Amino acid sequence: MIAILLGPPGAGKGTQAQKIAEKFKIPHISTGDILRKEIKTGSQLGNKAREYVETGKLVPDELIIEIIELQISGPEASRGFILDGFPRNLAQARMLENRFKALSLSVDKVINIDVGRQEVISRLTSRGICPDCRQVSTMEEGGQSKCPDCGQKLIKRKDDNVEVIEKRLDVYSQQTEPLINYYRDRDILVDIDGEASLSEVTERILGSL
Repeated sequence: MIAILLGPPGAGKGTQAQKIAEKFKIPHISTGDILRKEIKTGSQLGNKAREYVETGKLVPDELIIEIIELQISGPEASRGFILDGFPRNLAQARMLENRFKALSLSVDKVINIDVGRQEVISRLTSRGICPDCRQVSTMEEGGQSKCPDCGQKLIKRKDDNVEVIEKRLDVYSQQTEPLINYYRDRDILVDIDGEASLSEVTERILGSL
């Protein structure tokens, strides 16, 4: 099974992608995770991507398309995969479609996790990430929360402030939302209310696959 997750920043795409991957025993391919890893290691790609990520802009296609191609062409993805964070605009969607045709692949389902703007801002300004296990959790006031899995102090991402979040949401509205109609026209899109509880969202997504 090949699925794509769409939704604004903070919609919970990463969490839901992991649950889908576990259920179907297929890889979860997150362009965001890949880019953050490259930024952390200071690679050439990471240094190029840093200025875009930290200001809430989309990373140019040419910086990520080769990595995505390698990910979806590898043997670990032979039974299918979940794409989280790609495509993010119509140009990428068309590039992905062309690449899939060359590999004799096709998307089975596109899940659109719908979350309102104010809910996104609330979620992102209060979230923290564990520097060790990458667990994402809600931080307490004062930012002293610890990871529920390993006990490390949670940290905030530099792009999780209101100004950058607003820019990211504007970019999403302008460039990513058109993908909803693109995939709806292909009759493979399912809308999911992302403001329900975590377990309800998971149940609805799995029920649609």
